[in-house]
Amino acid sequence: MPSLNDLLGLCKLKVVALILLTAVVGMFLAVPAPYFPDLILVVLASLGIGLASASAAVFNHIVDEQIDIEMSRTNQRPLPQGKVSRNQALVWGVFLGVIGLGILQLFVNTITMILTFISLIGYAVIYTMYLKRATPQNIVIGGAAGAAPPILGWTSIAGTQNIEYALLLFLIVFVWTPPHFWALAIFRVEEYRKVDVPMLPVTHGLAYTRVQILFYTILLILVTLLPYLSGMSGLIYLASALILGFIFLAYAIRIYKNPGDNRIAWRTFMFSVNYLMLLFVALLIDHYWLITLG
Repeated sequence: MPSLNDLLGLCKLKVVALILLTAVVGMFLAVPAPYFPDLILVVLASLGIGLASASAAVFNHIVDEQIDIEMSRTNQRPLPQGKVSRNQALVWGVFLGVIGLGILQLFVNTITMILTFISLIGYAVIYTMYLKRATPQNIVIGGAAGAAPPILGWTSIAGTQNIEYALLLFLIVFVWTPPHFWALAIFRVEEYRKVDVPMLPVTHGLAYTRVQILFYTILLILVTLLPYLSGMSGLIYLASALILGFIFLAYAIRIYKNPGDNRIAWRTFMFSVNYLMLLFVALLIDHYWLITLG
């Protein structure tokens, strides 16, 4: 039998943690300050969304097992190492998904359960099984599933009320995904080429991908202004978004100007994770800044 650590190794816990951060921020922003959402509901919604996200990660491992065996970044995962069988992983993934969706249906609301299920299918099936192997725009189209958590968090607290604000959060994560992932794809381009996955650097070359990273980073800066321009957030968020955005842009420019140094791409990828985390924390702080000042 696989150990608990092996089973948890299929769940991409760091990715799930970032997903939950964006979802929880969506939950708190759904309630006008200075009020807070029902904390029990926050915990239950987070548990349901987190388990469903972990389930999607498990199915991703199952579908990508053969690719993972050949890539140095992934060949130490539980499935390639034989620590968990495909059948065991399948049972584990179904178990997590059923429990997560069940919690959302029983203790949160139906709309959040349905949207979470759609996101699970979007990532585990549409992206992993089809888009990833079909088009170099895989991460752009498939990014919609990864951008859904802020909406899931919002609907878990407020249903569809004022959901247009949640769509702004969705748009931020959606536009963030291509420069985030293409930076990694540049760093791992030879591995993606070896396993014949049509990531953008493989199909269109490194130079073109660097231009696209620069373009999407500029677009991201513009999109992150929308919460302020719509009145959803204030000056604390605006200042944070601009500072973080221009740091991200500096990384994108360095990638563009230093085509021979793929280490910059790796640093950009790592910064992009911190960027999204800090941006959503800034949204939360801005939402409650008057309380913070006492």
